[in-house]
Amino acid sequence: MELHEWSWGGVYLSPLFVYALMALGLTAAVRMLMQVTPLGRWIWNEALFDCALFLLILCAITWSLAGGG
Repeated sequence: MELHEWSWGGVYLSPLFVYALMALGLTAAVRMLMQVTPLGRWIWNEALFDCALFLLILCAITWSLAGGG
């Protein structure tokens, strides 16, 4: 599967933009789950953790939807 742009109302959207929105939602869900469980207290720097988690999820989404493997 190739990466291709989507046209939405005459505006072309990059697949990375759509993947980033998906990753942002998943990151928020994982962070909420971690705050409810005791795992959240083991995070030393929340901003760095959030950034790293977002990038890992974004890479996983891009790899899986772009036909990785």
